[in-house]
Amino acid sequence: MLYHAFEFHSRMFEPVRDAARLAGAAFGSALQAQGGRVGREMMATWEMIGRTGFTHARPDYGITSVTVGNREVAVTEVATHVTPFGTLLNFRKDIDVTQPKVLLVAPLSGHFATLLRNTARTLLQDHDVFITDWHSARDVPWTAGRFGFDEYVEHLIDFLHVLGPGAHVVAVCQPCVQALVATSVMAQAGDPDQPRSLTLMAGPVDVRINPTKVNELAFNHSYEWFEKNLISTVPLPCAGAGRRVYPGFLQLIAFLSMNRERHIKAHLDLHGHLARGETEKAEQIKTFYDEYFAVLDLTAEFYLETIDKVFQRALLPKGELTYKGRPVDPSAIRRTALLTVEGERDDICSLGQTVAAHDLASKLKPFRKRHHMQAGVGHYGVFSGRKWEGQVYPIVRNMILASE
Repeated sequence: MLYHAFEFHSRMFEPVRDAARLAGAAFGSALQAQGGRVGREMMATWEMIGRTGFTHARPDYGITSVTVGNREVAVTEVATHVTPFGTLLNFRKDIDVTQPKVLLVAPLSGHFATLLRNTARTLLQDHDVFITDWHSARDVPWTAGRFGFDEYVEHLIDFLHVLGPGAHVVAVCQPCVQALVATSVMAQAGDPDQPRSLTLMAGPVDVRINPTKVNELAFNHSYEWFEKNLISTVPLPCAGAGRRVYPGFLQLIAFLSMNRERHIKAHLDLHGHLARGETEKAEQIKTFYDEYFAVLDLTAEFYLETIDKVFQRALLPKGELTYKGRPVDPSAIRRTALLTVEGERDDICSLGQTVAAHDLASKLKPFRKRHHMQAGVGHYGVFSGRKWEGQVYPIVRNMILASE
């Protein structure tokens, strides 16, 4: 009933949002012409009301061009491989030069893959970039079947088969575990399409190390608690009606509660910028929250299996994880270079949790391993922003280049 209550509340409040938008459109010009403080405050308030609530639609990537060398080239989105649960999306560039293929593995944790827009745009300068553009379970009919931990790994392996030999993998946050598992499984099978390099950025490879608040939530509650309190059924008229999911709005509420004061301050700042006509500053905040408030639902099986296998029992670092019934052995990785990246101030995936991958890939020669700890950044700063572009990305680029 949780999801139904959320939908009912959202639909009930929609007329209020519509009224605020209409008021801004109808009276905005007149109020701006008067130039009074009260008018500007009213306009700001109407816009804030119109912006309340979450959306379930994937935002645009907005990557239409990128600088390659010394010239600007056009970028076109091409769906290379599509399943009910995800699209292998290629940002195809209008160039004749062959660049290394990179599979950018996006988290499946309540937000769309567009959260990695900045990561993809930066990688596009020197690489042929493909991204795992996951679909919201809310929009996937129950007849499409299940999508759990193994199915996620299977998708990564299938995507790498589509890319062919010589591809590189860059995984961000939660899917670092699945990316490491997929690489291990392919290495164990002697798969010719196993990646040349694997970059794991701020991912929970071993959550027993320096547990965060996110980890403690999983430690302190049983599997049954998560299933009873956080799993709901998609309501009509959604395409995925009847499918059991972990709603994206619950994940977002959890993230908001972790930094409540910061988000409240950001919205107060936004109101002030709007009222003072500080358009550029307001747009920066609006752009962030347009993305942040676009939520994606996870299948119940994927969410619960990830909680169980990654966050509660830590099966991979214990050597107890299986894929389709067979043991996963990261020590089988011999040909794939490994780079791990962590953020000094990461409060979601703390220092030590990602670098643990090096111990698991125990038979990989030292010259194929590298770790980087980025000073002065939190979780998102590892893969987005100025320090990502200026300090982290050159290391990722060099690892890929050295593995070619």
